[in-house]
Amino acid sequence: MQTLFHIFQKLRHDTAAATAVEYGLILALVVLAMIASLTQFATSTTTMWNNVSDAVQSVTN
Repeated sequence: MQTLFHIFQKLRHDTAAATAVEYGLILALVVLAMIASLTQFATSTTTMWNNVSDAVQSVTN
């Protein structure tokens, strides 16, 4: 148990772990921005293809 306590103390004083957490938060923010932009792009693309489909159906009918 004493060894586990020392490991946690080392991790608490380690500044590299804080940097890794910061990089993880930045990466999460970038991923969220990508998901939001891809969702918007997918919506506009779906709308475009629905318009094309409607135009083709109106010409063939």
